[in-house]
Amino acid sequence: MPVYLIATLDTKGREAAFVRDRLRQLGMDVVLVDGGSSGEPFVAADLSREQVFAAAGCPLPDRQHPGDRGTAVAAAAEGTRLLIQQAHAQGRVSGVLGLGGSAGTTIATAAMRALPIGVPKLMVCTLASGQVRPWVGDKDILMLNSVVDLVGLNRISRPVLDQAARAMAGLVSNPALASADAPGQERPLVAATMFGVTTPCVSAARPLLEEAGYEVLIFHATGNGGQAMESLIAEGLIAGVLDLTTTELADEQVGGILSAGPNRLTAAGRRGIPQVISVGALDMVNFGPADSVPHQFRDRKFHRHNPTVTLMRTTPEENHALGCELGAKAAAASGPSCILLPARGVSAIDATGQPFDDPQARSRLFQGIRETAGRVPVEELDCHINDRAFAEAAAGRLIQMLRLHTGSES
Repeated sequence: MPVYLIATLDTKGREAAFVRDRLRQLGMDVVLVDGGSSGEPFVAADLSREQVFAAAGCPLPDRQHPGDRGTAVAAAAEGTRLLIQQAHAQGRVSGVLGLGGSAGTTIATAAMRALPIGVPKLMVCTLASGQVRPWVGDKDILMLNSVVDLVGLNRISRPVLDQAARAMAGLVSNPALASADAPGQERPLVAATMFGVTTPCVSAARPLLEEAGYEVLIFHATGNGGQAMESLIAEGLIAGVLDLTTTELADEQVGGILSAGPNRLTAAGRRGIPQVISVGALDMVNFGPADSVPHQFRDRKFHRHNPTVTLMRTTPEENHALGCELGAKAAAASGPSCILLPARGVSAIDATGQPFDDPQARSRLFQGIRETAGRVPVEELDCHINDRAFAEAAAGRLIQMLRLHTGSES
């Protein structure tokens, strides 16, 4: 199966030809894809720009009058995604390697994000040393910093591009690690959400689920983590969810930096799989260093988690709104759900004597949930979220729901 190499061959053609030839020297079959739209390509493509734009259902922009470059890049990204997705469905993709600046990265990573986890994906780009979430999304994309702009071959770009070719060849040539479970006997997957301030809870619940026969995937609730979990649930890979740390809802609603988007806490409900939901770390909204906090929040209560993370306490009013959202999303689920509430605090710093301890805010949060949860069971436990009793209760509820859902226990 070939490696698909994606680049805009009018601006990155010389560099793409170098990587293509290097991959071939390493024994790889290569399909070169042209995502360009204006100037003449430096090298002939195996999948031409005309084929790329045709796949997207768009005419190729006139080279003399290129028009809106943003529209052209979007069309090239869509066409490339569809072509490579189709090739993968036919068993003809061993890996994807992209070269580019912002446009080339947008085009190539659109195709990468359309492929399953485990397919080698490597992007060499000028943006890899910065915030790469828009391009990586929730997939296993390797980002390699080009150090210099990809314009010509020189003593910096040549070894970087060579490294990319060798890395892709290594990923493709060396077999992936086999599953610890025998084929056909894989344990059902359970997804769990965790934050630093809810680690004791999830760490205590995980072995209980494993002892019951489940493999546990833990997602760090940093926006990207919740987004990745939602995607895997939507793909049908997850049997049940221990969604104890729903803090990303607060960042989305209030304006923090760790939002997972408006669709957080919806995929399990749509798939109809069992979910145990709690309110972990809804006492906080996340920002970067203290001087990065937006000015409109200057009078709020803060806690310096570390030099690069500043936490802001959510207000009673925000907690009520968050409770209403959480309850409504749980109520919309087509499968079994329950909500567990820790009466003595929702995070490590929301406890007696801790900086975010606020019984009124917790009360308003729980009130909002009860107002909107409908028929979903809501149980308040007289313990803190990080108490072992809470972890055992949450794991136990999910195990029971999973067994009833699959019919393995009456």
